[in-house]
Amino acid sequence: MGRNSGVKRFMAVSFVLVVLLTVSVVLASSARAAVGEPGGSASADPGAVKWAFLAAAISTAAGCVGAGIAVAYVGAAAVGAVGERPEVAGRTLIFVGLAEGIAIYGLIIALMILAKV
Repeated sequence: MGRNSGVKRFMAVSFVLVVLLTVSVVLASSARAAVGEPGGSASADPGAVKWAFLAAAISTAAGCVGAGIAVAYVGAAAVGAVGERPEVAGRTLIFVGLAEGIAIYGLIIALMILAKV
């Protein structure tokens, strides 16, 4: 198995996760509309609440896994660059920090989903 098959598998899993998130957000918003309140809770349909919690968990998990993969690649490259030229250590920390920001995006999406419930 080469690296290319791993990337294809990761892309397929990412696509499935995006579809699940989209379905769960639609279910959560339809349950909110069923209550009839613009800011109301989704207590009318417990299934939609389950999907919303699942979507929040998946978005957080996917963001953290994505950040871990990004930090693995960026961190390895940063260590190699610092080994050759120690004066670039400050710049490489910026790139590692940007890669870690992916986890924050997943958390923000989870909070937005949970705010709708």
